[in-house]
Amino acid sequence: MKLTLWTYEGPPHIGAMRIATAMEGVHYVLHAPQGDTYADLLFTMIERMNKRPPVTYTTFQARDLGGDTAELFKDAARSAYARFKPDLLMVGASCTAELIQDDPGGLAAALQLSVPVLPLELPAYQKKENWGAAETFYQMVRLLGKDYVLSPGEKRKPRPAGLPPSCNILGPTALGFRHRDDLVEIRKLLRQIGVRVNVVAPLGAKPEDISRLHEADFNVVLYPEVANSAAQWLSKNFGQPSTKTIPIGFNATRAFIEEVCTLAQIHCDIDELTKRSRARWYALSVDSTYLTNKRVFIFGDATHAIAAAKVASQEMGFQVVGLGTYSRELAREVREAASQYGIEALITDDYLEVEQRITELQPELILGSQMERHIAKRLKIPCAVISAPIHVQDFPARYSPQMGFEGANVLFDTWVHPLMMGLEEHLIGMFREDFEFHDGAAPSHLGHGHQRTPANEASVVSEPAPVPEVAVANGAPVTESVWEPEAQKELNKIPFFVRGKAKRNTERFAIERGLPTISLETLYDAKAHFGR
Repeated sequence: MKLTLWTYEGPPHIGAMRIATAMEGVHYVLHAPQGDTYADLLFTMIERMNKRPPVTYTTFQARDLGGDTAELFKDAARSAYARFKPDLLMVGASCTAELIQDDPGGLAAALQLSVPVLPLELPAYQKKENWGAAETFYQMVRLLGKDYVLSPGEKRKPRPAGLPPSCNILGPTALGFRHRDDLVEIRKLLRQIGVRVNVVAPLGAKPEDISRLHEADFNVVLYPEVANSAAQWLSKNFGQPSTKTIPIGFNATRAFIEEVCTLAQIHCDIDELTKRSRARWYALSVDSTYLTNKRVFIFGDATHAIAAAKVASQEMGFQVVGLGTYSRELAREVREAASQYGIEALITDDYLEVEQRITELQPELILGSQMERHIAKRLKIPCAVISAPIHVQDFPARYSPQMGFEGANVLFDTWVHPLMMGLEEHLIGMFREDFEFHDGAAPSHLGHGHQRTPANEASVVSEPAPVPEVAVANGAPVTESVWEPEAQKELNKIPFFVRGKAKRNTERFAIERGLPTISLETLYDAKAHFGR
């Protein structure tokens, strides 16, 4: 373990909370010290839910460690069962309580409650949040589906004649990135195809629904980080195949329709389904040429990172210069995806490593998580959020899916707008000295009667020019160069999303030639040198 300011994933019990909170009729008794209840805020403040997560904490304190903490857990479990009357009780320990080794599963079994009890052993010091969600969902599917497992050699019964094909949608959870809206889009798409949805899980499902998963013909896996393990178990024990295509972007959504139609064994008019989309107009428009070959760096969970790279490369015409994930369980898939773009994948959960790679690559657009948004802000690079971890602003009140054809429209808006704003800022910079548009000009909406005064002129703040140290003495080599005011002024006219690169190139050009100051002429010479 190491101390960090930010973390891409919480401990695995947070993943278990995401499953419990997404479902109905489930309660989670968590053996945890006082203070671990901070997790509630993730749902009530970040996701803006109108209810608390269905979690009861034992909240033992330091003074309780000398007594019987196991009895505290049993009391909490009895109380939660009596008060909430769940159809399924999940029990486990937080990362801190794990060290006490009280065995919540064994303690809950000794209570002999009249509902199924799901004991969770989530190694907090080896695994993280997404793994915890996947393991919880997998164990729940096994527990509630074991009575329906096919015997060795037994084949799945064919679908009755006249009954439309059906599927389960697996993976959406509470605190998921746009999961609610993705689910609406995919359900609508499946309905248009002619496929009936049997169960959606975990989001909105009850324990009795989990026991009906075996009734579907196949599974639609939307978020592999959460649903892969459960889908593999269902495939092995019920002969249910699963989709592999993640329907993010126009091309992937079309491929998803083809895959669903194949699994459902039905004919689909794909052209009829896709003509309703507005996603392709951009690729056919002259506007697309403005952003062709923009250099993009992508980082996030594996599902969204891989999908974003495909959309960026194949549909937006961007150049993928960096691709990475914090999802170590799917590192192989991300490495394979990165190799298609001739780059090496970045597999890390250290945001400082991500920042270092971004600084080295100097992309013109970043697609990432909340972490990358902060990094982009410091580096003054346009950024769009495509993956968890996310901030409250990434749970919009409006309909904003990432999947399906409407999701492709949303991707276009959220990815292209930061670049367009960069162009707008560039135009503002170009006209900054114009008599009508310069920084000291009065806002046009104030009318012609507004006069500049010392008071309002003082409010105009100019960008300070950085003045680095100069290391030149007794013939020693130049290691840093000072920018002359005129050169600094000209540098500020360069668009902000490439200004950093131009600044570094010019300083390197000056240092290599032993120039202690950077003049306007030096800036132009450097531009000509690197433009060859």
